[in-house]
Amino acid sequence: MTKTISKLGLLILLLAGVTSCFDKNEPNYQYMPNMYESVGYETYEGDNNGLLPDGTAAMLPAENTVSRNWLPYEFDNSPEGKELARLQPSPLDSLQREENLAKGKELYDVYCAICHGNNGAGQGTLVKREKILGVPSYADAARNISVGSTYHTMYYGLNSMGSYASQMSTEEELWQVAEYVMQLKEDLSK
Repeated sequence: MTKTISKLGLLILLLAGVTSCFDKNEPNYQYMPNMYESVGYETYEGDNNGLLPDGTAAMLPAENTVSRNWLPYEFDNSPEGKELARLQPSPLDSLQREENLAKGKELYDVYCAICHGNNGAGQGTLVKREKILGVPSYADAARNISVGSTYHTMYYGLNSMGSYASQMSTEEELWQVAEYVMQLKEDLSK
């Protein structure tokens, strides 16, 4: 009987010792620790780790490649580039003018009307709430805008207006918005 009691006491003492080290925030025993704490690999490290050829840092795209559905813009971000862009006509099909203006209006309402206003008079919601100032009307005589200069401004941005090239999914959408802006300018001039 005393052997049974001593074995039982030893078992209770052993269980008390094991559970006293238990921490609810960390697993105590890990069967396969690499599944819990994986080994990290630095993919772009400079030395040859076997992931990239010749120990290069990051693989660069092939020369003269461009992103899908996007062509590089031929004019640079400078006043001279903007003046050259001013002479550029829209490459969109004139037979689909109504569809282009409808799509341009849809995109304009999403991205541009908040500052420039629904009719292009420079009285968008942010201007009315005085969050931004100095958004001129498209009808201002000092604003000698064309479809090409509008595209250039949306592509690179101008003054406090940032670039909107990344918001549009294709360059066709930029041209559609530029054509719609010219339509708004024409409507304001009447």
